Amino acid sequence: MSDLSPADLRRAFGAFPTGVTAVAALVDGVPVGLAASSFTSVSLDPPLVSICIARTSTTWPVLRRARRLGVSVLSAEQERLGRQLSRRGVDRFAGATWRTSNDGEILLDGACAWLDCTVYNEHPAGDHSIVLLRVHDLDADHTAAPLVFHRSGFGRLQLAA
Repeated sequence: MSDLSPADLRRAFGAFPTGVTAVAALVDGVPVGLAASSFTSVSLDPPLVSICIARTSTTWPVLRRARRLGVSVLSAEQERLGRQLSRRGVDRFAGATWRTSNDGEILLDGACAWLDCTVYNEHPAGDHSIVLLRVHDLDADHTAAPLVFHRSGFGRLQLAA
């Protein structure tokens, strides 16, 4: 057991700003999704990205059953949606508009980027699981500013002039 407290770890880890993604799909015809700020690119060949999911998540065991997963990089205009997707006991998709394909991935309208993925591999890592996703298709809107998670709160990216 480490002498580092969870509060100390959150404070230090929170100094690193990250984007915010929505990972979502239709499961048994119902939209299921969660917010993940631990998204990163992993490999170009094969095309892989990763997310980290708390092992206590009750959403991930349902979501991972989906044939395809949509990963939407949330825009600064989607802060409310980012908060909704991280809450329990609410309609996480209330007010959201999205599209899906026959494979069931949910891609959120207004996002900065979209990735159509399948689960490639999953590795236990402490109190989280590292989930590798294989990217099958993607697109981006470079005019949309990203939503940023920093110091346990949401913000906007301010580009230098």
